[in-house]
Amino acid sequence: MLDSAAAAPLPRPRLRQRGFLHEIAETIFLIAAIYALVDLASVRFYVDGPSMEPSFFTGQRIIVSRVSYLLGEPERGDIIVFESPDNPAADPPLIKRLIGLPGDTVEIRQLEVYVNGVPLNEPYFVNGPCTASNCPDGSWTLGPDEYFVMGDNRNRSRDSRRFGPITREHIIGEALVRYWPPADWGFVEHYRFTP
Repeated sequence: MLDSAAAAPLPRPRLRQRGFLHEIAETIFLIAAIYALVDLASVRFYVDGPSMEPSFFTGQRIIVSRVSYLLGEPERGDIIVFESPDNPAADPPLIKRLIGLPGDTVEIRQLEVYVNGVPLNEPYFVNGPCTASNCPDGSWTLGPDEYFVMGDNRNRSRDSRRFGPITREHIIGEALVRYWPPADWGFVEHYRFTP
């Protein structure tokens, strides 16, 4: 036997339309929240100087992911932005290519770069051969939290050859997108390679 009270249809919920000002306030809050999340996850930089030519030129603007290295480890070939190890408080951040990882031995012998005794296979374009005055012979064995960086324009780059390896705490993030000028817009090519 059915209970008549249980068989009765349930009342339909009432829908109330919110006021126009409430909708505007909610939209502004949503835009601010999305902007804050994007701003926390990425940062924008202006390229100034020839050290990464022909990959980047002065005047280009890039978006750098702060999240990339929270989710994974830096890899050889990544283009990273990092605080200057010389004077992080005063010097602007630098942009370079990651050549050596923790535990690697990076050497320069007779103008050639070697990683762990193997000549560096660079699938990207390096701006001209390195000169003896800019690439003197040297060797760096990286510690457990150290990275070796070099500019693609080897003859016009202040990098780990000068200031030594950088530590993970100096790394701001990985370059992802070129967004200015519009003609140069595009994703940054990633050349991950092994020596």
